[in-house]
Amino acid sequence: MERSFAKEIELLRLKQGEVFTGEGILAVTKALLQSGVSYVGGYQGAPVSHLLDVLVQAKELMSELGINVEANSSEASAAAMLAASINYPVRGAVTWKSVVGTNVAADALSNLASAGVKGGAVIISGEDYGEGASIIQERTHAFGLKSTIWMVDPRPNLETIVNMVEKSFEMSEVSNSPVMVELRIRACHVQGSFVAKNNQLANVSTLNKEDEPASFLYDRLSHPPVTFSQEKHKINNRLPAAQRFILDQKLNEIFDGQLISHGLIVQGGLFNTLMRRLNTLGLADAFGNSKIPILVLNVTHPLVPKQISDFCSEKESVLVIEEGNPEFIEQQIGQILRRADLQTKLHGKDVLPLSGEYTADVVLKGLVDFLSQNKPDGIDLEKLLDQAASMETIKDNATNALEEKLPARPPGFCTGCPERPVFSAIKLLKEEVGDIHISADIGCHAFGTFEPFSMGNSILGYGMSLASAAGVRQIQKKRTISIMGDGGFWHNGLQSGVLSTIFNKGDAILIIMQNGYSSATGQQFIPSSINVNNEETASNQIEKALKSVGVKWMKTVRTYSVDVMLKTLREAMKTNYDGLKVIIADGECMLARQRRIKKTNAKRLAEGQKVAIPRFGVDEEICTGDHSCIRLSGCPSLTIKPTSDPLRVDPIAHVNNGCVGCGLCGEVAHAASLCPSFYKAEKVQNPGKLKKLTHNLRDRVISTMFSE
Repeated sequence: MERSFAKEIELLRLKQGEVFTGEGILAVTKALLQSGVSYVGGYQGAPVSHLLDVLVQAKELMSELGINVEANSSEASAAAMLAASINYPVRGAVTWKSVVGTNVAADALSNLASAGVKGGAVIISGEDYGEGASIIQERTHAFGLKSTIWMVDPRPNLETIVNMVEKSFEMSEVSNSPVMVELRIRACHVQGSFVAKNNQLANVSTLNKEDEPASFLYDRLSHPPVTFSQEKHKINNRLPAAQRFILDQKLNEIFDGQLISHGLIVQGGLFNTLMRRLNTLGLADAFGNSKIPILVLNVTHPLVPKQISDFCSEKESVLVIEEGNPEFIEQQIGQILRRADLQTKLHGKDVLPLSGEYTADVVLKGLVDFLSQNKPDGIDLEKLLDQAASMETIKDNATNALEEKLPARPPGFCTGCPERPVFSAIKLLKEEVGDIHISADIGCHAFGTFEPFSMGNSILGYGMSLASAAGVRQIQKKRTISIMGDGGFWHNGLQSGVLSTIFNKGDAILIIMQNGYSSATGQQFIPSSINVNNEETASNQIEKALKSVGVKWMKTVRTYSVDVMLKTLREAMKTNYDGLKVIIADGECMLARQRRIKKTNAKRLAEGQKVAIPRFGVDEEICTGDHSCIRLSGCPSLTIKPTSDPLRVDPIAHVNNGCVGCGLCGEVAHAASLCPSFYKAEKVQNPGKLKKLTHNLRDRVISTMFSE
């Protein structure tokens, strides 16, 4: 795994009155246990992957509490788990990554929302948005609106997060509707503490199973004709029930301020950023006390009209701070104010950007524009503008303090990544056959779209590369290449790409990066993972699956064998076989391998056994300095350094200490017929007697040669 949660798991056992100290996503895990869940599931995906990782690693605790934990094969299968709460009074939670995960789960979620639930059903969605995101920039909020799923966006404070998760189950049960808790990146990783409660045993669980299944009730199905009455029930019954619960439980928070003629309405997840900027402008103290009244929407859907109109009543102006587009909340608030015949001036996207992440700088500018236009009594506007300008000056001074601008550092493969040599081989192939249409995919291999490879004409979704090439391959003279990972293959690629291509007798090339894990989210296991050891790194489940559905042309190649991969790609491009050609690029994720080897080597050293760690280097006298090796591999450990030869000007290639000994540099040099300047060395610990004797003999011979 990306990290071990052995210590954090012990925090999940804290009892009533004890203090939990940790990060946001772990607080959510504790909140689930305190809520008495019967089942949990999900699909790994940053920034909420820790939630599933912790639950999977805490098998002993989950067994004690009778909780069924499923690591689902996709977000769709996770969402379908929530069907347990339709007929039974059991609480369940599933998790995945923001809008992309919700899109995959859409079918099950729509049907779940239509039928409604008896037990609490909660979805934890990691809202991966803004500059730190790895997904398309859309809002999950839109899905909640159209499917009548209540949306919770908790203030980034551990007490608030835990309370909102617990209350989400209650709101789900009171309104018979699923609830989605949006956890932003910063909320997932915010540090803090809260007073814990006892973990709750569910009334129905693996320890206390139901004697009989639920009675058949047709109106519990999302199927016509009852879907028509379910739609009316959502609006006429479930919506008012949720709104009453929000008011009664005070889920949204109001912070009073002296400047009562103006106000701020903010999504809960943006509260910390807002308070920090208010503090910067001298409009709030370090303890969260604001001069301007604030309504914090910990529940962003549904809004409660009475709460909105009461807050805006007798205010001259209100600023809605809502991240993303469209401005759903601002539009709803505008409608509420008009229907209540309130003439409060409403601001939002007129002073804040229409799209993009609301960083501290963005919020600061929006606040200044809002206050400048409305000129509240009690605020020295000139002083406020000076303070804002001062902040900008500090930022500029910090930037100018650098001797030169920092160079751009695009994302890239890890050192020794087994997927890099595949792209090196494709790059060499393109030199022979010309440009090729390449369908890229979600995963680590998407880094192949960056320099020095710059490969990939489309990314349409996880495991969708082969399917996305279907419309292209019939209009291209050359065969297309589609690339997907083994995680993407199991998630969606087998059915959407492979089966579709075979059914349609498509002539295409598919490369499956088999590294043994769902690597981009932290080395979680997938159906083809096994308990790896030094001899075996992956199972043959993918080969079996491909053969079973009719794939006839299939080859498995070690990824680091660039020359073999190049020959295989060349054959796939030129063969007379008219059908799907699959190349399985086999190489264990280097991060996982290094962690595994580190433990193995530590054990061997403790036992006094020999440990040899390979390293590669460049012979300065042989290196020509043309740097084609760097252009073909892009390895972070392969760089340049000044030559020590006074007759040469160009810098030479150099392998730094980050090298993990994968051997790609030498493989690329061999496959591309480059200079043979790379050499391999070994750092040996606990050498045997023969090794020591050989080493001493070599030293004596070499020293004799130099002494002469």
